[in-house]
Amino acid sequence: MTAFIPDAPILIDQQPLLRVTAARRLYGSFVAVDDVSLEVWPGEVIGIVGESGSGKSTLLRMLNLEEPSNGGDYRLTLPGRAEQNLFDLDRFEKRALRARHIGIVYQNPHLGLMMHNSSSGNVAERLVVAGERRFAVMRRRATGALAASDFPLDRKDAPPIELSGGMQQRVQLAKAIALEPELLLLDEPTTGLDVSVQALVIDTLKRLQAERAITMIVVSHDLGVIRTLADRVLVMKQGRVVEQGLTDQVLHDPQHPYAQELVHARL
Repeated sequence: MTAFIPDAPILIDQQPLLRVTAARRLYGSFVAVDDVSLEVWPGEVIGIVGESGSGKSTLLRMLNLEEPSNGGDYRLTLPGRAEQNLFDLDRFEKRALRARHIGIVYQNPHLGLMMHNSSSGNVAERLVVAGERRFAVMRRRATGALAASDFPLDRKDAPPIELSGGMQQRVQLAKAIALEPELLLLDEPTTGLDVSVQALVIDTLKRLQAERAITMIVVSHDLGVIRTLADRVLVMKQGRVVEQGLTDQVLHDPQHPYAQELVHARL
């Protein structure tokens, strides 16, 4: 009798969505980001932590192609598009790629929104940049993105200047996901919000990630936010990644002295 041999596991041949190698950013002689490399897989949530001035927000802006690089390689695996070093694109190519494939939520809503335009108009503006010209389509998609971000639709014609900080963040989030980008970048998305509003924003992000499997990179000084959202975490100091690993591993048993100091200071 032939012995039973269980089927071998099926391995999925999947590529990282994002691959950065040796990214570097200088401001004169000051090194803001120094030799940073990382890979991010589809559907993964990466947290980046570090003290002010550690380079985490600069790195996020580099990934959004709004901050130039002084070296390194940045590639996104996108359907129907050959991989190339995105740092080498010209500003028009960067703008087009950013409009269609990368969404961002800034800590300061004034950086991401036209504060005196309607909330739905802010979302529609992203669609216009990506080439959409049909008003009915823009209105429908803007409304859908606002609803997905838990924004009250009876306020969709209100300008962000009239809204609370939490509501402004929801408009930013709706604008960021309107075209269902492959990559969502969040720079301190809950800073300055009341604790109850922070919880609502985090719940919205968790739901969106669960429903849409959006790949996210979250920068935050709040380790509670990172613990709740992130699968893996990178710890940055003086522009360099000094430790990285699974979130539970790094936050409960950090190995690098700076990571230990950072985690214990937040306990």
